[in-house]
Amino acid sequence: MDRLESMAIFLAVVDEGGFAAAARKMKISPPAVTRAVGELETAMGVRLLTRTTRVVRVTEVGARYASDCRRVLADITDMEDQASGAHAAVRGRIVVTAPALFGRMYVTPVVLAYLRRYPEAEVECRFADRVVNMMEEGVDVAIRIGQLQDSSYQAVPVGTVRRVVCASPSYLEAHGTPLAPADLKQHVIVSARGVTPSPDWRFMKDDTAVSVRVQPRLSVMSNDEAIIAATDGFGMTRVLSYMVAPQLSDGRLVEVLRAHETAALPVHVMHHEGRHAARKVRAFLDMAIQELRGASAVSA
Repeated sequence: MDRLESMAIFLAVVDEGGFAAAARKMKISPPAVTRAVGELETAMGVRLLTRTTRVVRVTEVGARYASDCRRVLADITDMEDQASGAHAAVRGRIVVTAPALFGRMYVTPVVLAYLRRYPEAEVECRFADRVVNMMEEGVDVAIRIGQLQDSSYQAVPVGTVRRVVCASPSYLEAHGTPLAPADLKQHVIVSARGVTPSPDWRFMKDDTAVSVRVQPRLSVMSNDEAIIAATDGFGMTRVLSYMVAPQLSDGRLVEVLRAHETAALPVHVMHHEGRHAARKVRAFLDMAIQELRGASAVSA
């Protein structure tokens, strides 16, 4: 089998997470997929994938090889497009991931603008409140909030967000405004586990970290639910600043304890193809970076 064809099939296995799914994507038989990957492994004398009865995982060597394959195939596509006069075209499918609420509020508008600009492009959005393994799950672009653990990816900073404590004006009028973190013990707390899974809320006081153990009257799984309860005047909650940017802007919620907040969290746009990113990925990156840096809720 042609080496470039084998590389494309191998990438399909990595992206789709299995041989059968790769076969469907490539419109070939499963034995042909198995044969292509086997030929690559034999030619290089290394194991690219580990297989069990339930799952296929890329090895460390396979992950590096997959990144090289993407670069090589993208370069070939660029050369062919240049030769055919189609260099300006952006086409094909990309996969984008982001935290659920951030994705819905700030990434979806970028995706829609991208699709409207490039009619031959396709996007799959995987918005979830977990750290998605970009290589294993075939993700092209990820928006991450917080300190980065993996330096092997290209990461472009686009701003920061803060952890904020907030409540409705009606709640504060009825119960008073906390002036110090310890005052939270006297207030009705709504806990959003997505942001504050621990009962200990951390703050800063005179450059020293302090913790306050809160006792939530209402614990919810999603940030949406916590924001609804706080906006309705039930109690105060702690979420990331972008989540309540509209409510803080129009006065439905009021931020408290601003002087005691912890350090801001960075927001990055991540990808794994470097300067050799495929044109479809590069076009999305350019739009996403520009739009997110201009978003008022993601302060640079």
